[in-house]
Amino acid sequence: MNQQKIAAGVLAALMCAGTAGGVCAQNYPARTIRLILPFPPGGPSDLLGRPLAQRLGEQMGVQVVVDNRPGAGGNIGLELAAKAPPDGYTLVQGASAMAISPALYPRLNYDPQKDLAPISLAAVVHNVLLVHPSVPARSLKELIQLARSRPGKLNYGSGGVGVTSHLAPELLQSLTGIKMVHVPFKGVGLAVIGLVSGEVDVLVMGAPAAAGHAEAGKVRPLAVLSDTRAPALPKVPTAREAGIENFAVDLWYGVLAPAGTPSGIVNRLNGEIHKALGAPDIRQKLSAAGIEPKLSTPEQFASFIRSETVRYAKVIRDAGIKLE
Repeated sequence: MNQQKIAAGVLAALMCAGTAGGVCAQNYPARTIRLILPFPPGGPSDLLGRPLAQRLGEQMGVQVVVDNRPGAGGNIGLELAAKAPPDGYTLVQGASAMAISPALYPRLNYDPQKDLAPISLAAVVHNVLLVHPSVPARSLKELIQLARSRPGKLNYGSGGVGVTSHLAPELLQSLTGIKMVHVPFKGVGLAVIGLVSGEVDVLVMGAPAAAGHAEAGKVRPLAVLSDTRAPALPKVPTAREAGIENFAVDLWYGVLAPAGTPSGIVNRLNGEIHKALGAPDIRQKLSAAGIEPKLSTPEQFASFIRSETVRYAKVIRDAGIKLE
């Protein structure tokens, strides 16, 4: 039965492709859509994906079901979507990890750029660079000067090898020539404990989660790693404002479909996503969680993924990062 369903989906997709997707887009959607979230429940992926799924369902008149499929840095859920029938009924919420994985994992069972069709960027979560209050640096430039004067003496925590909290400090080292020691933890939560306790000197993490620690004086925020300031930490300058160019490392999220999904359906979904994330109540709900909607065309999203993949590959290669 499953094979028959898959075959029917593939046949329908081929028929759609033969008509440039126009006929299918007119009849779409006719049944439940699945939105795969490739990360555990409770994090930013969930806080974005669930209200988005609900609103898309309301707009399109069908149920949009959230399916959490965490594991392997998001690759389990992404691979599942990549191998689904390209008929518009399986979507996946990709994230920064999909641009990191090709250089980090020696073998992937799918190609993020060839096997998935970008629909739209959806949102970003601003990262912030923090130091323990004992670190005698009150700005990003002072931290760089301090690290330069003490090569290998400062350390930085991360949520694990190859995640953005690891790659962001590596990018800073690449840009400035400083040397710090990496201390990986099993998750950002433990890394935060490490920073607050003084076990590590530096940590990059999401600005919304960092705001409470900063307000309590447990950590000192030096720079937001984005093109704009973080609403959760409005007084903290961006890295560019702090004098360091090209040091932007957002956590980003976007929606993709299996490659081969008809262009008419991709464009329909792009419009529906823009409508959903442009709604004032959704924007307010996401803003309260520190999530900022950021939208694009399918072509812009595809170009963005390509550029992010190249950028992270260089950081990983230059730092000699490998999964243990």
